[in-house]
Amino acid sequence: MKQNQGWIEYCKSLSPAIVETCAKTPVNAGPSGLVKALGAALPDWKFRHALGRGGWYRLGGIVDANGQRVSDSLESWVEKELDERDGDFGKLIDDFADQPLFATRLVGQTHYLVASAGDGSDDFLQLEIEDLQEMRVHQLFVNEPTTLEELVDPRGGGDAPVPVGLPFYAFRRIQHVGNFLKRMLAQKPEAAPIHRMIEDWSKSSAGNASAFYNHWVIATREHLDRYHQPVFRAQPIATLAGDPPEFDVAPGTTGLKLNEALNHFDREMGYPLAWYYHMLTTKAVPHWVAQAVVEDSLAGFAYLPQRDVDVVRGWLHRPYSV
Repeated sequence: MKQNQGWIEYCKSLSPAIVETCAKTPVNAGPSGLVKALGAALPDWKFRHALGRGGWYRLGGIVDANGQRVSDSLESWVEKELDERDGDFGKLIDDFADQPLFATRLVGQTHYLVASAGDGSDDFLQLEIEDLQEMRVHQLFVNEPTTLEELVDPRGGGDAPVPVGLPFYAFRRIQHVGNFLKRMLAQKPEAAPIHRMIEDWSKSSAGNASAFYNHWVIATREHLDRYHQPVFRAQPIATLAGDPPEFDVAPGTTGLKLNEALNHFDREMGYPLAWYYHMLTTKAVPHWVAQAVVEDSLAGFAYLPQRDVDVVRGWLHRPYSV
Protein backbone atom coordinates (compact mmCIF):
# COMPACT_ATOMS: atom_id res chain seq x y z
CA MET A 1 0.00 0.00 0.00
CA LYS A 2 1.82 3.04 1.31
CA GLN A 3 5.52 3.27 2.05
CA ASN A 4 7.57 5.28 4.54
CA GLN A 5 6.53 8.95 4.36
CA GLY A 6 3.46 7.84 2.45
CA TRP A 7 2.16 5.98 5.48
CA ILE A 8 2.64 9.03 7.69
CA GLU A 9 0.65 11.23 5.33
CA TYR A 10 -1.98 8.56 4.82
CA CYS A 11 -2.52 8.14 8.56
CA LYS A 12 -2.82 11.92 8.87
CA SER A 13 -5.56 11.82 6.24
CA LEU A 14 -7.54 9.42 8.43
CA SER A 15 -7.26 11.64 11.51
CA PRO A 16 -10.19 14.05 10.84
CA ALA A 17 -12.68 11.19 10.57
CA ILE A 18 -11.32 9.64 13.78
CA VAL A 19 -11.50 12.97 15.65
CA GLU A 20 -15.12 13.40 14.54
CA THR A 21 -15.94 9.83 15.56
CA CYS A 22 -14.47 10.39 19.03
CA ALA A 23 -16.54 13.55 19.44
CA LYS A 24 -19.77 11.79 18.45
CA THR A 25 -19.33 8.49 20.32
CA PRO A 26 -20.40 8.39 23.99
CA VAL A 27 -17.97 6.66 26.33
CA ASN A 28 -20.80 4.67 27.91
CA ALA A 29 -21.13 2.84 24.57
CA GLY A 30 -17.91 1.06 25.55
CA PRO A 31 -15.11 -0.17 23.28
CA SER A 32 -17.57 -2.13 21.16
CA GLY A 33 -19.51 1.06 20.44
CA LEU A 34 -16.28 2.80 19.52
CA VAL A 35 -15.30 0.00 17.14
CA LYS A 36 -18.73 0.12 15.49
CA ALA A 37 -18.53 3.88 15.04
CA LEU A 38 -15.04 3.64 13.55
CA GLY A 39 -16.25 0.94 11.17
CA ALA A 40 -18.88 3.32 9.85
CA ALA A 41 -16.44 6.24 9.57
CA LEU A 42 -13.56 4.22 8.05
CA PRO A 43 -15.17 1.31 6.17
CA ASP A 44 -11.87 0.39 4.48
CA TRP A 45 -10.34 -0.52 7.84
CA LYS A 46 -11.56 -3.26 10.16
CA PHE A 47 -10.35 -1.99 13.51
CA ARG A 48 -10.81 -4.12 16.57
CA HIS A 49 -10.18 -3.30 20.21
CA ALA A 50 -6.96 -4.91 21.42
CA LEU A 51 -6.18 -3.40 24.83
CA GLY A 52 -7.19 -0.74 27.33
CA ARG A 53 -4.57 0.64 29.72
CA GLY A 54 -5.65 2.93 32.54
CA GLY A 55 -4.43 4.24 35.87
CA TRP A 56 -2.79 7.40 34.52
CA TYR A 57 -3.52 11.10 34.52
CA ARG A 58 -2.10 14.36 33.29
CA LEU A 59 -2.43 17.90 34.56
CA GLY A 60 -5.53 19.79 33.48
CA GLY A 61 -6.64 23.36 34.05
CA ILE A 62 -8.11 25.58 36.78
CA VAL A 63 -11.70 26.15 37.90
CA ASP A 64 -13.10 28.42 40.60
CA ALA A 65 -15.37 27.43 43.49
CA ASN A 66 -18.42 27.68 41.20
CA GLY A 67 -16.90 25.41 38.59
CA GLN A 68 -16.22 28.25 36.17
CA ARG A 69 -13.20 27.79 33.93
CA VAL A 70 -10.23 30.02 34.80
CA SER A 71 -7.67 28.34 32.52
CA ASP A 72 -7.42 25.27 30.31
CA SER A 73 -3.78 24.77 31.31
CA LEU A 74 -2.67 24.81 34.93
CA GLU A 75 1.01 24.87 33.98
CA SER A 76 0.65 27.72 31.48
CA TRP A 77 -1.39 29.76 33.96
CA VAL A 78 1.22 29.33 36.72
CA GLU A 79 4.09 30.22 34.35
CA LYS A 80 2.26 33.36 33.18
CA GLU A 81 1.42 34.52 36.70
CA LEU A 82 4.99 33.89 37.88
CA ASP A 83 6.42 35.83 34.93
CA GLU A 84 4.21 38.78 35.83
CA ARG A 85 5.72 38.69 39.34
CA ASP A 86 9.32 38.27 38.15
CA GLY A 87 9.39 34.68 39.41
CA ASP A 88 8.48 35.64 43.00
CA PHE A 89 6.79 32.45 44.24
CA GLY A 90 5.89 33.97 47.60
CA LYS A 91 4.12 36.92 45.99
CA LEU A 92 2.13 34.55 43.79
CA ILE A 93 0.93 32.68 46.86
CA ASP A 94 0.06 35.88 48.71
CA ASP A 95 -1.86 37.34 45.77
CA PHE A 96 -4.12 34.29 45.43
CA ALA A 97 -4.30 33.18 49.07
CA ASP A 98 -7.92 34.33 49.43
CA GLN A 99 -9.18 33.07 46.05
CA PRO A 100 -10.58 29.51 46.02
CA LEU A 101 -9.04 28.14 42.85
CA PHE A 102 -8.92 24.43 42.10
CA ALA A 103 -6.60 22.39 39.91
CA THR A 104 -8.01 19.76 37.59
CA ARG A 105 -6.47 16.71 36.03
CA LEU A 106 -7.45 14.49 33.15
CA VAL A 107 -7.85 10.93 34.38
CA GLY A 108 -8.03 8.29 31.73
CA GLN A 109 -7.11 5.14 29.92
CA THR A 110 -5.68 4.49 26.48
CA HIS A 111 -7.53 2.20 24.10
CA TYR A 112 -5.40 0.46 21.49
CA LEU A 113 -7.21 -0.58 18.31
CA VAL A 114 -5.57 -2.51 15.48
CA ALA A 115 -6.31 -3.30 11.85
CA SER A 116 -4.43 -5.44 9.36
CA ALA A 117 -2.61 -3.62 6.55
CA GLY A 118 -0.94 -6.64 4.96
CA ASP A 119 0.67 -10.01 5.57
CA GLY A 120 3.82 -8.98 7.49
CA SER A 121 4.04 -9.37 11.26
CA ASP A 122 4.42 -5.59 11.66
CA ASP A 123 2.10 -4.70 8.77
CA PHE A 124 -0.80 -3.22 10.72
CA LEU A 125 -2.33 0.09 11.73
CA GLN A 126 -2.44 0.88 15.43
CA LEU A 127 -4.90 3.49 16.64
CA GLU A 128 -4.74 5.00 20.13
CA ILE A 129 -7.83 6.68 21.56
CA GLU A 130 -7.99 8.07 25.09
CA ASP A 131 -10.99 7.75 27.38
CA LEU A 132 -10.74 10.88 29.55
CA GLN A 133 -12.59 12.61 32.36
CA GLU A 134 -11.62 15.93 33.89
CA MET A 135 -11.60 15.88 37.69
CA ARG A 136 -11.29 18.74 40.19
CA VAL A 137 -8.56 17.57 42.55
CA HIS A 138 -7.02 20.09 44.97
CA GLN A 139 -7.34 23.70 45.99
CA LEU A 140 -4.39 25.79 44.97
CA PHE A 141 -2.12 27.47 47.52
CA VAL A 142 -3.80 26.10 50.68
CA ASN A 143 -1.01 23.56 51.20
CA GLU A 144 1.53 26.40 51.46
CA PRO A 145 3.59 25.12 48.54
CA THR A 146 7.29 25.86 48.42
CA THR A 147 7.93 24.45 44.95
CA LEU A 148 6.16 24.48 41.60
CA GLU A 149 5.51 20.74 41.83
CA GLU A 150 3.87 21.11 45.26
CA LEU A 151 1.57 23.72 43.73
CA VAL A 152 0.51 21.96 40.54
CA ASP A 153 0.71 18.28 41.53
CA PRO A 154 1.06 17.75 45.31
CA ARG A 155 1.60 14.21 46.54
CA GLY A 156 -0.71 12.51 49.03
CA GLY A 157 -3.75 13.84 50.87
CA GLY A 158 -5.88 16.43 49.15
CA ASP A 159 -9.59 16.57 48.45
CA ALA A 160 -11.60 13.73 46.98
CA PRO A 161 -11.70 14.16 43.18
CA VAL A 162 -14.91 15.70 41.83
CA PRO A 163 -15.93 15.27 38.17
CA VAL A 164 -15.93 18.50 36.17
CA GLY A 165 -17.64 16.98 33.15
CA LEU A 166 -18.66 13.74 31.49
CA PRO A 167 -16.07 11.24 30.22
CA PHE A 168 -15.14 11.68 26.58
CA TYR A 169 -13.03 10.09 23.86
CA ALA A 170 -10.00 11.91 22.45
CA PHE A 171 -7.89 10.88 19.46
CA ARG A 172 -4.24 10.28 20.40
CA ARG A 173 -2.45 8.88 17.35
CA ILE A 174 -2.66 6.48 14.44
CA GLN A 175 0.37 4.93 12.79
CA HIS A 176 1.54 2.06 10.65
CA VAL A 177 3.66 0.02 13.04
CA GLY A 178 5.97 -1.40 10.39
CA ASN A 179 6.68 2.09 9.09
CA PHE A 180 7.51 3.31 12.59
CA LEU A 181 9.95 0.41 13.04
CA LYS A 182 11.58 1.20 9.68
CA ARG A 183 12.05 4.80 10.82
CA MET A 184 13.75 3.47 13.94
CA LEU A 185 16.21 1.54 11.76
CA ALA A 186 16.86 4.58 9.57
CA GLN A 187 17.81 6.55 12.67
CA LYS A 188 19.90 3.73 14.17
CA PRO A 189 20.68 0.86 11.77
CA GLU A 190 21.40 -1.71 14.50
CA ALA A 191 18.23 -3.70 15.14
CA ALA A 192 16.56 -2.87 18.44
CA PRO A 193 15.04 -5.65 20.59
CA ILE A 194 11.59 -4.93 19.16
CA HIS A 195 12.90 -5.58 15.62
CA ARG A 196 14.37 -8.88 16.73
CA MET A 197 11.14 -9.88 18.45
CA ILE A 198 9.12 -9.16 15.29
CA GLU A 199 11.65 -11.12 13.20
CA ASP A 200 11.52 -14.05 15.63
CA TRP A 201 7.72 -14.01 15.49
CA SER A 202 7.79 -14.17 11.69
CA LYS A 203 10.20 -17.13 11.68
CA SER A 204 8.53 -19.15 14.44
CA SER A 205 5.38 -21.23 14.80
CA ALA A 206 3.73 -18.24 16.47
CA GLY A 207 3.84 -16.22 13.27
CA ASN A 208 2.48 -19.15 11.28
CA ALA A 209 -0.42 -19.59 13.69
CA SER A 210 -1.51 -16.05 14.47
CA ALA A 211 -0.93 -12.39 13.65
CA PHE A 212 1.38 -10.48 15.97
CA TYR A 213 -1.26 -7.81 16.65
CA ASN A 214 -3.65 -10.49 17.93
CA HIS A 215 -1.49 -10.75 21.03
CA TRP A 216 0.60 -7.58 21.24
CA VAL A 217 0.38 -3.84 20.77
CA ILE A 218 3.39 -1.56 20.67
CA ALA A 219 3.71 1.53 22.83
CA THR A 220 5.76 4.02 20.80
CA ARG A 221 7.51 7.26 21.68
CA GLU A 222 9.26 9.80 19.51
CA HIS A 223 11.18 12.89 20.62
CA LEU A 224 14.16 15.03 19.68
CA ASP A 225 17.43 14.75 21.56
CA ARG A 226 19.60 17.73 22.48
CA TYR A 227 21.07 17.69 18.99
CA HIS A 228 17.54 17.83 17.53
CA GLN A 229 17.84 14.32 16.17
CA PRO A 230 14.80 12.03 16.36
CA VAL A 231 14.83 9.34 19.03
CA PHE A 232 12.39 6.43 18.74
CA ARG A 233 11.28 3.95 21.38
CA ALA A 234 8.99 0.95 20.96
CA GLN A 235 7.79 -1.35 23.74
CA PRO A 236 5.58 -4.41 23.15
CA ILE A 237 2.63 -4.83 25.52
CA ALA A 238 0.78 -8.12 25.79
CA THR A 239 -2.95 -7.78 25.17
CA LEU A 240 -3.92 -10.61 27.50
CA ALA A 241 -6.43 -9.87 30.27
CA GLY A 242 -4.66 -10.04 33.61
CA ASP A 243 -1.32 -11.70 34.23
CA PRO A 244 0.32 -14.51 32.25
CA PRO A 245 -0.23 -18.02 33.64
CA GLU A 246 2.14 -19.08 36.39
CA PHE A 247 5.16 -21.04 35.20
CA ASP A 248 5.71 -23.15 38.29
CA VAL A 249 8.63 -25.35 37.26
CA ALA A 250 11.83 -25.84 39.22
CA PRO A 251 15.08 -24.60 37.64
CA GLY A 252 16.88 -27.38 35.80
CA THR A 253 13.70 -29.24 34.79
CA THR A 254 14.05 -30.93 31.40
CA GLY A 255 12.41 -33.49 29.18
CA LEU A 256 8.77 -34.48 29.45
CA LYS A 257 8.02 -32.37 32.52
CA LEU A 258 9.40 -29.22 30.89
CA ASN A 259 7.55 -30.00 27.67
CA GLU A 260 4.27 -30.33 29.61
CA ALA A 261 4.84 -26.99 31.34
CA LEU A 262 5.59 -25.22 28.06
CA ASN A 263 2.53 -26.74 26.37
CA HIS A 264 0.34 -25.69 29.28
CA PHE A 265 1.62 -22.11 29.09
CA ASP A 266 1.08 -21.96 25.32
CA ARG A 267 -2.47 -23.36 25.60
CA GLU A 268 -3.36 -20.76 28.21
CA MET A 269 -2.00 -17.98 25.99
CA GLY A 270 -3.57 -19.33 22.82
CA TYR A 271 -0.61 -19.61 20.48
CA PRO A 272 2.57 -21.70 20.07
CA LEU A 273 5.88 -20.57 21.57
CA ALA A 274 4.08 -18.05 23.80
CA TRP A 275 6.44 -18.97 26.63
CA TYR A 276 9.40 -17.65 24.61
CA TYR A 277 7.84 -14.23 23.94
CA HIS A 278 6.82 -13.86 27.56
CA MET A 279 10.34 -14.80 28.56
CA LEU A 280 11.47 -11.78 26.53
CA THR A 281 8.85 -9.34 27.78
CA THR A 282 6.81 -10.05 30.91
CA LYS A 283 9.51 -12.27 32.46
CA ALA A 284 6.77 -14.78 33.29
CA VAL A 285 9.13 -17.54 32.11
CA PRO A 286 12.75 -17.60 33.41
CA HIS A 287 15.73 -17.47 31.05
CA TRP A 288 17.07 -20.88 32.05
CA VAL A 289 14.20 -22.46 30.10
CA ALA A 290 15.73 -21.45 26.76
CA GLN A 291 18.97 -23.27 27.57
CA ALA A 292 17.08 -26.35 28.73
CA VAL A 293 14.94 -26.47 25.58
CA VAL A 294 17.97 -26.32 23.26
CA GLU A 295 19.84 -28.94 25.30
CA ASP A 296 16.80 -31.22 25.11
CA SER A 297 16.75 -30.76 21.33
CA LEU A 298 20.44 -31.58 21.03
CA ALA A 299 19.84 -34.70 23.13
CA GLY A 300 17.20 -35.88 20.66
CA PHE A 301 14.08 -34.91 22.64
CA ALA A 302 12.49 -32.85 19.87
CA TYR A 303 9.22 -31.51 21.27
CA LEU A 304 9.59 -28.20 19.40
CA PRO A 305 9.57 -27.72 15.62
CA GLN A 306 13.07 -27.09 14.28
CA ARG A 307 12.24 -23.49 13.32
CA ASP A 308 11.33 -22.76 16.94
CA VAL A 309 14.49 -24.43 18.21
CA ASP A 310 16.46 -22.24 15.78
CA VAL A 311 14.78 -19.09 17.15
CA VAL A 312 15.56 -20.06 20.74
CA ARG A 313 19.13 -21.02 19.85
CA GLY A 314 19.57 -17.64 18.13
CA TRP A 315 18.49 -15.94 21.34
CA LEU A 316 21.01 -17.97 23.35
CA HIS A 317 23.80 -16.84 21.04
CA ARG A 318 22.67 -13.18 21.21
CA PRO A 319 20.29 -12.64 24.14
CA TYR A 320 17.96 -9.67 24.26
CA SER A 321 14.94 -8.55 26.22
CA VAL A 322 12.18 -6.16 25.22
